[in-house]
Amino acid sequence: MADVACDDRPLVFEDLVRWFEAGAKPKADWRVGAEHEKFVFRLGSHAPVPYEPQGIKALLEGLTRYGWKPVYEGDNVIALERGMASVSLEPGGQFELSGAPLETIHEICEETGGHLQEVKVVADELGLGFLGLGFTPTWSREQIPVMPKGRYKIMRGYMPKVGGQGLDMMFRTCTVQANLDFGSEADMVAKFRTSLALQPIATALFANSPFRDGKPTGLLSTRANVWTDTDPDRTGMLDFVFRDGFGFETYADYALSVPMYFVKRDGRYIDVAGRSFRDFMEGRLSEAPGERPTLKDWADHTTTLFPEVRLKQYLEMRGADSGPWSRLCALPALWTGILYDSAALAAAWDLCKDWDIADHERLREDVARLGLKAEVAGRTVQEVAKDMLAIAREGLRRRNRLSGGLVDESGYLSELDEIAASGVTPAERLIELYNGPWNGDAGKAFEVFAY
Repeated sequence: MADVACDDRPLVFEDLVRWFEAGAKPKADWRVGAEHEKFVFRLGSHAPVPYEPQGIKALLEGLTRYGWKPVYEGDNVIALERGMASVSLEPGGQFELSGAPLETIHEICEETGGHLQEVKVVADELGLGFLGLGFTPTWSREQIPVMPKGRYKIMRGYMPKVGGQGLDMMFRTCTVQANLDFGSEADMVAKFRTSLALQPIATALFANSPFRDGKPTGLLSTRANVWTDTDPDRTGMLDFVFRDGFGFETYADYALSVPMYFVKRDGRYIDVAGRSFRDFMEGRLSEAPGERPTLKDWADHTTTLFPEVRLKQYLEMRGADSGPWSRLCALPALWTGILYDSAALAAAWDLCKDWDIADHERLREDVARLGLKAEVAGRTVQEVAKDMLAIAREGLRRRNRLSGGLVDESGYLSELDEIAASGVTPAERLIELYNGPWNGDAGKAFEVFAY
C-alpha cells in the first residue's frame, strides 16, 4: 500500500482503518511468521555484550557472509535483511530473528535452525553465546549496554514516566512470538478474541523466567509480570475486543488514543513522546512543524502498541517467554493449529467464551505467579491448557501439511503436551535446579541453557 492517500490529501480516519483492512488475505495465502529473541553474553564471564568492540556490531557484520544485507542508522549497522526475514536488535542487545512468512511449521523450524547455526558460527569466533529465557537471570539494568537506535533513546526517556518496569521490559526481557493472517474483518475478530483470551494459557505453558538479579522473584514469568507495570496506555488485555461491535474501526480508534513515541524523517527520529497521532494528522506537532503523517508513520505507530495480542496487517501473539530451541517452533505450531482451522477456532472459543473481563485481567496476572496452577472460571489453567493443546493438535492434523518425511505439524506440540501433563512449568524446573545442583547460582543458566 502506498505511503500516502492516493490523491496526496492528508490522512483521515478511514485511511487508517483501510490500512488494517488491507491485511486480509484469502485462506490459500495465509502464512505464519515466527520471531524469537535471545540474550547475547560473553562466554566465560557471562557478561552482557556492548555494541562494540567485538560485540553486537561485529556479530551483525559477521552474519553478512550468509547473504544478510546490513541496515544502517547513521553509521551504525542496526539490523540485517535477507528476503522477507530480518535480524534486529532490542534495546539491550537482545538478538531477534523475525522470520519470513512461511507456509508450514516445518519451514519455520528449518529457518530457525538455520539461523541458530549461522549465529553460532559467528558468535564462537567472537567468544559470544546465546541464552533463551524470558528475563535475564543475573544482569542488573545498569549493567546492560544501550544499543545505538534512535527510537530506543526516546523510549528510554519516556518509560519511567508511565510505569515502574518499562526499562526492565526494554533491557531485560526476551520473547518468542507468532504472526498469523486473517481472511476478513469477521475472521480477524474471531481470531483476536480467541487468541487474546487464551494468551495467558500460553504464558503459563512457556513460563521460563523465575529469576531477577540472581535470585528467584517468586514469579514463574517475570517477563509477563513486567508487562503489567510498563505503560497502561499501550499494554494489557484490551477489554473492548470482547465487546459487541469490535472491528478494524475500534482498533484504529484505540491506536489513535495511544500516545506517540516518535516521528521518523530523513532517517532521523524526532522525539514526540506523549503527543497525539490525531494532532499529527492535523499538522499540530510543534516538534515537527508542518509535518503530516503518511501510512508508513501509521504503520510505525502500530508497532509501539504492546497488548498481549497486537493487530497490524496480521495478528501477533505476544504472550510467551523465550526458551530453548525445542520450544521456539512450538509457539507458532500452537497458534497455527488453533487459528488456521475453523473447527479448532470454534472449539478454542468455546473454552473461553464465558470468561468475563475480570477473568481476563486476573488470569493475566495470576499466571505470571502461579503458572499452570492458576484458575479461571472454576478450572485450573493446566486443565484448560490440555484442552487447548488437544484442539491445536487436531487443527494441525486436519491441515495435513507434511514434511519430507510425511509427518504432519502436530509433533511440534510434544514438549508443550509434556508440560501440560506434568503441571510443572519450565520456570519451576529452573527453580529446582537453582535449589539443587546449581547451589543457588542462577548464572548456571548461561552454561546449561545456552544455544
